[in-house]
Amino acid sequence: MTVLVTGAGRGIGLATAEALARAGLPVALNSLADDAELEAAVARVGAIGPVCKAIGDVSDLTTHSAILDQAEHLGALTGLVNNAGVGVLSRGDILDVTPDSYDRCMGVNARGTFFLTQAFARRLVGRPSQGFRCIVTITSANAEAVPAGRAEYAASKAASAMAMQAFAVRLGADDIHVYDIRPGLIETDMTAPVIEDYKRRAADGLCVIPRVGQPEEVAKIIVSLVTGALPYTTGQVISADGGMLISRF
Repeated sequence: MTVLVTGAGRGIGLATAEALARAGLPVALNSLADDAELEAAVARVGAIGPVCKAIGDVSDLTTHSAILDQAEHLGALTGLVNNAGVGVLSRGDILDVTPDSYDRCMGVNARGTFFLTQAFARRLVGRPSQGFRCIVTITSANAEAVPAGRAEYAASKAASAMAMQAFAVRLGADDIHVYDIRPGLIETDMTAPVIEDYKRRAADGLCVIPRVGQPEEVAKIIVSLVTGALPYTTGQVISADGGMLISRF
């Protein structure tokens, strides 16, 4: 029962890898390159349980087979956590969005995630089940709520969210469960430039729970899904957003 976590060098990905290891699961850590950040992540997770590297850029479809092969060094894959993601090159007016920024978001957040999920699913379909089989994709609250200045990011996450619904429908008969987790205001390296503003807005009522979230809190949700704690479910959208998207008036 090996779980592959993409974008595992830091943030939600690293927190998830550590939490999965504490739950007793071997974990394959994916990152763009075998750099100091990944080495540090491997050391942290390796202090808890079995870990391996799965190097490759998820936006490069030619790397997907190698990523999965590397992950299976620890045993047959049963779980995929699609966490790798990128933000916009520059926040601003939708009328000023560049093709480079749009293509970057779509390439990783939508296209890369879609085809890695497809490659993972193809490996599992037809294999005897060796435990609870699960795909968890980290999209965003912005798959639903329009963000100021990040239209291309929101579009990429909305595309990924719909893709996961389609995968859930296709893979249910193969006993592969698919979930979409939509984090809200989470304190990570990606949100570091705006986190103080997020903290103020959360405290001022943007979130029902008046604070920003932590990567470890999202990781706990992922572990519950990957370990089959919600067995008779698939296709669910789970908003890890402190109640931010609750409709209120």
